[in-house]
Amino acid sequence: MSEVLSHEVVAQLPPAILLMGPTASGKTAIALELAARYPIRLISVDSALVFKDMNIGTAKPDVATLQHFPHDLVDLITPEESYSAARFRNEALAAMHAAVADHKIPLLVGGTMLYYRALLEGLADLPQADPATRAELDEKAAQLGWPAIHTELASLDPVTAARLKPNDSQRIQRALEVCLVSGRPMSALLAESNTQATLPFRILSLGLLPSDRSVLHRRIEQRFRQMLTDGLIEEVEWLRSRYDLSLDLPSMRCVGYRQVWEWMDGAYSQKELTDRGIFATRQLAKRQITWMTNTLKPEVFNCLDADLLSQLKIRTDQFLQEAT
Repeated sequence: MSEVLSHEVVAQLPPAILLMGPTASGKTAIALELAARYPIRLISVDSALVFKDMNIGTAKPDVATLQHFPHDLVDLITPEESYSAARFRNEALAAMHAAVADHKIPLLVGGTMLYYRALLEGLADLPQADPATRAELDEKAAQLGWPAIHTELASLDPVTAARLKPNDSQRIQRALEVCLVSGRPMSALLAESNTQATLPFRILSLGLLPSDRSVLHRRIEQRFRQMLTDGLIEEVEWLRSRYDLSLDLPSMRCVGYRQVWEWMDGAYSQKELTDRGIFATRQLAKRQITWMTNTLKPEVFNCLDADLLSQLKIRTDQFLQEAT
């Protein structure tokens, strides 16, 4: 049973700050400003920044910035590898404890909302990956197509199937694998998520949301165009020559990288590449906002306010003074 901590106990826990927001909301710049003012240790909450050599399309802080403001959980694995929410939770907690031991405040910044939920709520006790089952599903999908596998999933776990697109091969495979290995629907296991371990931190959740989404959309367009100017296409070309990659890997499913890959394979024109990249990034931002407003529910600040930084400093000062 989940233990509810008293107000007195919570007040005595070490502080930690979560800074979340959709792409292009200015999270990184704000985090750096706060790190310059407070004794902060920055911890990335970004499923794309974990990949080495993926710099332009992930909007990774440059080398000079990372040297001056080190970030935990950046450049952990190669683009050929996968990273999970469970691994994130373990490594983020380790980094948070290390920050406290170093008399610093952990500040977790990023836009991967699933990772925030994993940190705050724990994770379901799902079975480990089963290579034999995955190979069998891959072979069946090669013969029948992923929509047919999606239909099979719907018969075993209609709740999970309803939220997945028929061609979302990675998630369909995992959901069906869980059903076959555990004998239970993944949706049922997720409903029993382990929330026993209350985080041993006093949490301030800050959310950056735009008061006018059209402004965010313009920022997204400008940023994606700038990524192309800065060499995103050349980055993907180099990654394809350096690593054994495919579009099925999480790294190449990242927004921007997928669109460039498909353009390189002749799927569409360069103008359509730009349009598709901008559209996909806007859709990502929409999903991030939905996660924030419906699930994570942080204290919301308008990321377009001219005095946003001063507002966040005032709230942070208040939070840090609340300890008794």
